[in-house]
Formats: sequence, C-alpha cells, structure tokens
Amino acid sequence: MGRRRLRDVLRRPVVVAPMAGGPSTPGLVVAVASAGALGFLAGGYKTAAAMSDEIDAVRAATSEPFGVNVFVPGTRSSDPGAVAAYLASLAPDLAAVGAQLGDSAWNDDDWDAKIAVLLAAPPPVVSFTFGCPPVDLVAALQAADSLVAVTVTDPDEARLAAALGVDFLAVQGLEAGAHRGRFVNDDAGQEWGVRALVGEIARVTELAMVAGGGLMSARDVASVLSAGAVGAQCGTAFLRCPESGAHAVYKDALADPRFKETAVTRAFSGRPARGLVNGFIRAHTEVPRAYPEIHGATRRMRGAAAALGDTDRMSLWAGQGYREATTRPAREIVELLTRGLEPSA
Repeated sequence: MGRRRLRDVLRRPVVVAPMAGGPSTPGLVVAVASAGALGFLAGGYKTAAAMSDEIDAVRAATSEPFGVNVFVPGTRSSDPGAVAAYLASLAPDLAAVGAQLGDSAWNDDDWDAKIAVLLAAPPPVVSFTFGCPPVDLVAALQAADSLVAVTVTDPDEARLAAALGVDFLAVQGLEAGAHRGRFVNDDAGQEWGVRALVGEIARVTELAMVAGGGLMSARDVASVLSAGAVGAQCGTAFLRCPESGAHAVYKDALADPRFKETAVTRAFSGRPARGLVNGFIRAHTEVPRAYPEIHGATRRMRGAAAALGDTDRMSLWAGQGYREATTRPAREIVELLTRGLEPSA
C-alpha cells in the first residue's frame, strides 16, 4: 500500500529534500509541487508554531501533496569538558565576526509540540531524520492518513526502520550535502554511495526507496531509478533557485571557484555534515560528538558571518554535485531533472 500511495503523490519522480536552516521555504515546496515533484518543509531548527505556520502557508497555496521532516532527538554529550574546551577554542572566530557563543544546552528541537502539530493536521507525508520515531507514533500518523518515511544511511538502519512498518525509506548516500542522517552520532560503519546503497537495502527489505546523494541531472535521477528507487531526492540542485531561502552569500559560494571541494565535518554542529571546505572546516578538525550543543553554540557566529559576507565562518552545506546548481526557477529545475524520464506510474 505504501509503495502505491507514494507513486500516487509523485507525478514526477523527484523529491525535494528538506533543507533545514533556511533553504526550504513554503514557496519552494509550492513551486515544485506545481511541477509534479514532492517538496518537503524542514521542521528542524524552528519552533512548532513556526513549522505550523509554514504548513498552513503551503496548504493555502496548493492542494498538491507535500511533506514535513522532523529530527528525532538524540542524547546529550557524554563529555561536557571536551565540549567546553572546543567552544573556548572558537574565541578567535567569534571575535572575527563580532559574535558571542550561542546557547550550547542540549534540546529536543521542540519534539513534543511538533508531533502534536503533525497529528492535529496531518500532512500527506511525514519523514524522520537522525533515528526512528516510536512505533506507536508511526501507527498514529498512518491512521491519520500520512505516509511515513525514515532517513537511512546503511542496510542496518533500513532493517530497523522497516521493522516499524514505515511506508518508505529516504536513502541517503555519502554524496549528499548537509547532515548525515545516521541514527547514532558516530563514525562507525561503512559509508555507502547512493547507487550501491539502494541495491544493498533492496536485499534486506522490499520497502519503496527515495534515494539521494549528489543528484544534479536527469541522468543522475535515472541512475537511482534504474538501481531500484522509486524516486530521487534532490537538495543541492535547488539551493540557488529563486525560491530557496538560502542566504545570497551562500548561493554565490556554490558558484565561487575558490571553493574546490566538499568534506564531511563536525566543526559547525558536532554532527557529521557535508559542506564546502572553508577556513573554519580546515581549522577545526578535532571536534567532540556533541549535537545539538555545538550547533546551538555556533549559530550566532554563522549568522554574523553571513551578514558580513564571511564565507570562511559559514556552514555552506552542499552535496558533491554542487557545481551544477543553477539559478533557474524551481519548476524548471524539476523539468531538467526529469527530462526524458517516463512519468511515475
């Protein structure tokens, strides 16, 4: 049933990834929905009230399906001393942009209130990142007619998610930009390229898969569909479009020849995330496993850096295909990503 319903919401096999921190906007979700793609609002890093307002804005503008993504809360850092030492080492960076440390306390990203919003007015699709939601929550959302997905990065995570009875998997390859969706904030286990990962997960579950990781062209989309996915999840491809809420400095950096590569780092948040390699990433290579503590602490610095145009102290999240990101409108990008592909059956 989940696979059939997922195909029902995909007139074109493109899912626009939830990009927390600003890029995902109601305008972007509405624009891609008009082109037959499934757009996601990012519930992360905002209050439940703000998330609810964005859901209302999408519903007011379109009757097409859309999704909402939320972060599953993790655990507090087990080494507060290491966190304090790391934050103290950031003093020169803070001084350079005239900022102070933000709130480094652990928090659950307004989890309970966000779940209440989603159950009160269920969107067509709800996805979870950084772990599995409780099984009773999955059942409650499905009973309210939401499709439920979990982000997975390896076959073991796929098995755990499938055991919950979710409707489909958001399969994240190592090429993807921004935070790794791993269930545990560690560096253990194999990192999989997206195409190989689709094949490996197909060995352990028959659940439908929407796969992402550096997908920037129709050829890339076709490659994950041929590997067995029913849809392709794209994020970086939409970062520079007019509907994206990414800061102008961030958008420009994606085309700046000074940035030659991406890397996975904990420097900005305490959790592995892929972004353009800049001065901050190069300077901070030994970082505690402390998310969201470090993310909260560096937030003011990142905001001040953006205001100053200081790309060396901004978190410029991007997938490996970032050079192909275009400034075309979102609807045109969907058309480019699906050119030559058959409509979803």
